[in-house]
Amino acid sequence: MTAGRTERRRVLVVKLGAFGDFFLAQTAFSAIRRHHGGDHLALLTLPSLALLARLSGLFDEVLEDPRERSPGAYLRIRRLLRAGRFDRVYDLQAQRRTDRYWWLFAPGPWPEWSGTAWGASHRDRYPGRRKVPVIERYTRQLAPFGIVPDAVPDLSWLDADTGGFGIAAPYALLIPGSSPGRPDKRWPVERYGELARALAARGITPVVLGTAIETDLAKAISAACPQAVDLTSQTSVPEIAGLARRAWAAVGNDTGPTHLVSAVGCPTLGVFCDASVPIHANGPRMVIHHRPAFADMDVAGVLAAMDALPPNR
Repeated sequence: MTAGRTERRRVLVVKLGAFGDFFLAQTAFSAIRRHHGGDHLALLTLPSLALLARLSGLFDEVLEDPRERSPGAYLRIRRLLRAGRFDRVYDLQAQRRTDRYWWLFAPGPWPEWSGTAWGASHRDRYPGRRKVPVIERYTRQLAPFGIVPDAVPDLSWLDADTGGFGIAAPYALLIPGSSPGRPDKRWPVERYGELARALAARGITPVVLGTAIETDLAKAISAACPQAVDLTSQTSVPEIAGLARRAWAAVGNDTGPTHLVSAVGCPTLGVFCDASVPIHANGPRMVIHHRPAFADMDVAGVLAAMDALPPNR
């Protein structure tokens, strides 16, 4: 805020993205909230993320973007943006779609705008921007306003009682899925089955997380290791966070739940091949285990890397 300013400003953060992207943006959200402590802070996000955004307590208002591409959808967004009478917008999504949102304010007045849109008051565009680690990208974008994100996110607001699952410690979380369109980001499920057997032999219960689309993966792991606990389609986001806070460790592909469990502080091994971008990861105890191809990543190496993770609190 400008020194000496007393009126309450109206500020909007734009962050659509996917499930994992929401947690990678948490340090930026918190820093913007601190900077605008006395202002009205709104978030424009996807309907699937709106409940989490409200639960965080960081925003005074959460607006839902239909993410449709029809002229009618853009008209609805235009009405939503103009009705907000925002003084400043931080476009953390900063892609072609949200660049267009800048032009939806025509014929004006325009708010201050931080993003990649041509004509924005604080245009954030430089060579190699998309190759910069996402956390560093947010830090660069917010620096002109004196906003400094923390090194790791504060997700103390995200937790749940997990006693009802009846899982005795120690246990390890296995996250074998990925978005349906990116099966190339999945370490082979057969290797997860082998890892589950190795963990169970050491007295560590393997716990498989995922949604309905990972059901077959969980069945394959359970077939290879009967001691594995299948929780696919049985956990809410706060429950996943609660399980992560109490787990011995987690191992997962480049997918949203992996970024969630790492963000809450679980010792997490992200198994990445060249299909993923290791720079887009965050968490105080997350380590990336990368090989150019998953064919070169064996269970012994993954298990050794898990043993070397910083311990859970």
